[in-house]
Amino acid sequence: MDETIVAANENNEKKLRKSDLLRCFLIWETTSESCLSYERLMSLGFCHAMTPVINRLYKTKEERASALKRHMVFFNTENNWGAFIPGIVCSMEEERANEGTISDEMINSVKIGLMGPLAGIGDTITQGLFKTVLLAIFVDMTLKGNIAAPFIYAILMGAYIGGLGYFTFFSGYRLGQNVLGKITDVAIMRKITNSLSILGLIIAGAMMVNNVSIVTPLAINIGKTSVVIQDLLDSILPGMLSVIFVMLCFGLMKKRVSVFKIMIILFAVAIIAALFGIL
Repeated sequence: MDETIVAANENNEKKLRKSDLLRCFLIWETTSESCLSYERLMSLGFCHAMTPVINRLYKTKEERASALKRHMVFFNTENNWGAFIPGIVCSMEEERANEGTISDEMINSVKIGLMGPLAGIGDTITQGLFKTVLLAIFVDMTLKGNIAAPFIYAILMGAYIGGLGYFTFFSGYRLGQNVLGKITDVAIMRKITNSLSILGLIIAGAMMVNNVSIVTPLAINIGKTSVVIQDLLDSILPGMLSVIFVMLCFGLMKKRVSVFKIMIILFAVAIIAALFGIL
């Protein structure tokens, strides 16, 4: 790592030390998925990982509180390939702390825009390919009586996780340093933010369609004609009921209704709708 990461320069520029980045990486790698919640998924783990960075860059209680709050928004990704995101966010926080043009909106847009694609890559390669191949080899060896096989698997998997996470994390940090420090035009930053926001909305829409499935069996019979309500809704907008329910949940959350209360409401709606044959 370049020595400029280690200490502040002569102009009192706030710089992260390598030890800060290593602590951030280790916290991310070991705890990012140990505190998931239905409301925000990995946000608490992300926020926890950013604490060494926040403590180094911001000195007042108010600045630190604002930074912690900034990283408590919804977040979810695969944590090995996704380590690229906290890496690049570290460079963004560094730029922001030095009175750069980085806003809360841009930081969160980067996180939201990258979390889906990196999760797709990470889940496919790590879970679907690398881990599956290793298990196929070493489970077979174990069943044949090789007592060293489980330990070899653990070592190889640990080396993969640690090595890949380290590489992606510091690649993200270096990319952020090289790019963000050269962008001083507010208009360009706004275009980047808008582009990432659009990407995030597309990913959110795809997640909505793939993970929320609400259909109705209702049909209206008029003489010999039968109108299936679900087919009618799909002709207007596929997945309309799913979209409506998700947007209602977002609306309730914006009104500061707790997630627990929203879950109770959804359970009640589901039971009543099932009893009347609506859903």
